[in-house]
Amino acid sequence: MVKLLALLVSLTGMVVAYFELQPDAIKKQGLDGEIRYDVRVLRDVWGVPHIFGKSDADVAFGLAYAHAEDDFKTIQQTFLAARGRLAEVLGRKYAPVDYMVALLRVWDFVEAGYDTALSAKMRAVLEGYAAGLNHYAALHRRETLPGLFPLTGKDVIASFLLKLPFFFGLHETIKRLHEGPPPKPRPAKEVAQRQAPELDWTPAFGSNTFAVAPTRQAQGKTLLAINSHQPWEGPFTWYEVHLRSEEGWDMVGGVFPGTPVVFHGHNRHLGWAHTVNKPDLVDVYELEIHPDNPNLYRFDGRWRKLEVRKVPIRVKIFGPIKWTKKVEVLWSVYGPTIRRPYGTYAIRYAGMGDVRAVEQWYRMNKARNFQEWLAALRMQAIPMFNIGYADAEGNIAYFYNATVPVRDETYDWSGTLPGNTSETLWTRYLPLERLPQVVNPSSGFIQNCNSTPFRTTVGPDNPRLEDFSHTMGIGLGLTNRARRALELFGADSSITEEEFYQYKFDVTYSKDSQVARYVQQILNTPPPDSPLAREALRVLAAWDLRSNPENRSAALAILTLKTCHELREQNGGEEPDMMAVLVQTARKLQERFGRIDVEWQQVNRLIRGKVDLGLGGSPDVLHAVYGEEMEDGRLRGFVGDCFMMLVSWDRDGRVSSRSIHQYGSATSREDSPHYADQAPLFVQNRLKPVWMDEAAIRQHLEREYRPGEEVR
Repeated sequence: MVKLLALLVSLTGMVVAYFELQPDAIKKQGLDGEIRYDVRVLRDVWGVPHIFGKSDADVAFGLAYAHAEDDFKTIQQTFLAARGRLAEVLGRKYAPVDYMVALLRVWDFVEAGYDTALSAKMRAVLEGYAAGLNHYAALHRRETLPGLFPLTGKDVIASFLLKLPFFFGLHETIKRLHEGPPPKPRPAKEVAQRQAPELDWTPAFGSNTFAVAPTRQAQGKTLLAINSHQPWEGPFTWYEVHLRSEEGWDMVGGVFPGTPVVFHGHNRHLGWAHTVNKPDLVDVYELEIHPDNPNLYRFDGRWRKLEVRKVPIRVKIFGPIKWTKKVEVLWSVYGPTIRRPYGTYAIRYAGMGDVRAVEQWYRMNKARNFQEWLAALRMQAIPMFNIGYADAEGNIAYFYNATVPVRDETYDWSGTLPGNTSETLWTRYLPLERLPQVVNPSSGFIQNCNSTPFRTTVGPDNPRLEDFSHTMGIGLGLTNRARRALELFGADSSITEEEFYQYKFDVTYSKDSQVARYVQQILNTPPPDSPLAREALRVLAAWDLRSNPENRSAALAILTLKTCHELREQNGGEEPDMMAVLVQTARKLQERFGRIDVEWQQVNRLIRGKVDLGLGGSPDVLHAVYGEEMEDGRLRGFVGDCFMMLVSWDRDGRVSSRSIHQYGSATSREDSPHYADQAPLFVQNRLKPVWMDEAAIRQHLEREYRPGEEVR
């Protein structure tokens, strides 16, 4: 089965087709030439859209239109995925995504919850957003995909239901069940054991957040870093926006293609950032199947029927030729169920069928103080993500946000569970108050860099391990980024804004990191008797554990460790011969660059169209950059630091912030001047100002228009 997340991340290169909207659909959405949404788009000199609307629905309409101007291709792909039609348009390798839509009953939940679980205000925003996309499609028909439009607010909700579980690995669970039997439960004595405390070369999908209180800031300001590490292209790439309505929506930050609310950023009163956490949110159950009827399973001593559907998945074969295959999808009392030759397995996951995540983000967007923001957080409709928070009143906080099931502690929830008893059928989640959190610590700072909540800060205010159930799956690992954040912020009792800025762009591996130990392990290994090996050891010994652009040891060290990590992953954790990898890496550098002590920026590159720039940063440093190797031996950055914001509130509660995007606001428009105009700033670790007041925006205005005026 094709790796599902990779499919969603790589949905590019789609063929554009001509499509006629039905006249009735145009009139229904207000697309008959009379704009029924009162909205203006002000593009600043960086191309960032500032959406000014009378109502929140007006703003959503304008956001959809503006984002479509810059990335209509990816937005359409997002909704094709939500409709379960990727294979029909793109070909058979995308069929697993369409299968996911059917298996998870995405549209059943949308239809059941749209009118009952969402507020009328939220539905108006969703419909406004869909109308904005429909309006763009009507005016740019040569860019539209066949059979996709018109969209509705339900399509937006379907996209959330499909994509959110990917962040906590549901697709990986489904993939493993198709590859072989899941792991059996561990012996009872091992159930409460936790993972090792060290994380090795943290995977690319990470993030950073830090907040500093006035008590630890040199000028009495409150500081917040919003620093996600997302793919630089595709459906999970950031797009910077400013949303402002007369109904009190005034938010700046990042959205993904197809999303009508800011995921993380700030308004004038408060802000927050997400980082990925990994609570245990997915459980697998082995069903006891009737010996004579494969569609019956035992539950609490009685036989129940599996709900069986045959779902047609239409697949594009070649050109207009399509083939339809009916695929079995099952449902049990636990949830989606998969039948394989080695058993029948049910899956239950957090947030299953909950359509309210977008409304929670919407309420967080509009919160004006900590209590209103906390009320939104208590909805617990967003199934995961650490949150770093700060506000104009000087509050800072960290939350291990998750919809963690209330589970029977006598079972091993890390392995396969018995699927014949209601004892394993959880139905409730822990309330927010029972999750790890740190609010206004005496240390005056919080951080999270994809690591344990039990080391959020220094001092006595960290959560205590013994207060939380092992069934939650909370890890103890520390990334290098977390180590460095604790070292830097913990050692500085009076942090200036410039120091805050410098700490965010730190490119150093901690002396206590796994990277430092691997380097020492290589240096302690008896070298082969060759000049190249001796030279490689000399260059490695000179490495100061930094990945600044001019560093002449970083390329050899980082490429060696990168290869060792990949070999370790391929061989089930078995340690490779690191000395041999060092020599091999040195040989490649010599052949490709003429020397093994080549500057890191010659290897580590940001490439965007005709733009080709050297940059610093590397995996799992605070200025994180992950590169994929090209044929010429250079690394092309593809994930890591991307859209980020550094925010401050002064003593009087006035907000100011700076931001940067790794490329620019035109995320897929190669002919736009904003396709890569921020890249030179990005590689220099520079940020641009964020303008929220209309007067300031107009001082830096590129153009102003109502959606559709530019076409007419």
